[in-house]
Amino acid sequence: MFMTPEELLAGNTATFDVAIPASVLRPLAEGAASDRGPSMDRKVKLRPLTVKDIQLIARAAKDDEVLTSVLMIQRSVIEPALKHQQIQEFHGGLVSFLVEHINRISGLTTGEEELQAIADAPIVQAFFLLAKEFHWTPAQVRELTLGQVLGYLEFLNQSKRQA
Repeated sequence: MFMTPEELLAGNTATFDVAIPASVLRPLAEGAASDRGPSMDRKVKLRPLTVKDIQLIARAAKDDEVLTSVLMIQRSVIEPALKHQQIQEFHGGLVSFLVEHINRISGLTTGEEELQAIADAPIVQAFFLLAKEFHWTPAQVRELTLGQVLGYLEFLNQSKRQA
């Protein structure tokens, strides 16, 4: 049975209450005395980023990573409502914490198992080997055709057999 458009869109209305640890809100220097008071975590309400949000952020921020983070937070945080200027005043640790959670709920992160599966893929291993052996950049390796990759791998195998 195929899904309906409504079922596919159901995830974009989800919200998530995320507790921000006191250590993230008010970090302390190592060995500093704590004046945080009670260690009760405070919460924000987040929503996943939609494709529309991601396109808007990508267009507006271009290659500015800080602006990308600020816009991600502005689009995702529902409660409390935040202004662009307020987010720019957050400390780096808080921004990093929020962006990590926004990426996770938006499905934009890759888990450890997925990363390992990607690294174990034969084509990825071949690209790594070619880049290492021939001192090529990832962009140069990416431009190779499958036939070229196989040819260079065979060349490396023959070289090792002769050595």
